Amino acid sequence: MKKSRIGVIGYGNVGREAVAAIERAPDMELAGVIRRSRGGPADLPVATGAEELGQLDAVLLTIPSPLIPETAPLYLQKGINTVDGYDIHGAAMLRLRETLGAHARECGQVAITGAGWDPGTDSIFRILFAAIAPVGITYTDFGPGMSMGHSAAAGAIPGVRRALSLTLPLGYGEHRRHVYVELEKGIGFAAIAERIREDPYFKNDPTMVIEVEDLAQLKVTSHGVRISRTGSSGTAQNQLLELKMKLTNPAATAQIMVAAARASLRLKPGCYVLSEVPPIDLLPSSREAVIKEMI
Repeated sequence: MKKSRIGVIGYGNVGREAVAAIERAPDMELAGVIRRSRGGPADLPVATGAEELGQLDAVLLTIPSPLIPETAPLYLQKGINTVDGYDIHGAAMLRLRETLGAHARECGQVAITGAGWDPGTDSIFRILFAAIAPVGITYTDFGPGMSMGHSAAAGAIPGVRRALSLTLPLGYGEHRRHVYVELEKGIGFAAIAERIREDPYFKNDPTMVIEVEDLAQLKVTSHGVRISRTGSSGTAQNQLLELKMKLTNPAATAQIMVAAARASLRLKPGCYVLSEVPPIDLLPSSREAVIKEMI
């Protein structure tokens, strides 16, 4: 089996897990990590540009969501497929899909966006639930646990040294946020707290901001989700569909991105959200082997 050469952009929580997932994949090899500085484990190929790593089949963009729209086209233009974990739902996701789709088709490449667990795999379950019970209501309750996107958004605010955002479910799709921040010296807490509460990531949910001296004492990577749908199938009323998961956030996100990179090599040029990707193509086995073993 010829192995695909995969690069990882960034080396944070998700980037480190992506490296481990690639190294365990039977059909992939790690080409290296691309980051602004060359620091990192001594046994890991680290570069500041894709050209230093030779031929690449795909790269995983393990970077904050706001950076993805400007970063992904740079790699598509180099003839490299991209996979990202863009985590902003709705119209923003649709706009990014359209923008990256134009770049990808022009370059003859594939981009897969929103390849996390939500949006991502949870989106697939919501679609399946709606197919089983077409008339009904779906609720998605996250947590309790760390939201990487919200933590990154709070941590990007000037004056914040590090941030941790916990999502706490209130039920029926409603959530509250507890945001722990470690501030730079001389930074006023009140202004930072207000800016976090007004950020698009937080302004629609009740948000409590708490200042701490050392965020390392609060390190949390666990998360979870409960998706439920009540509806009808044909003449049958009161159908109840439920999915419940507990997971380690960075590891799950990275593993899905690795699976999406595999699928990207089997798709026609363009940009796709994970729900548009055949699930069978996320696995390293042939379609025939998956059908025989799992269907």
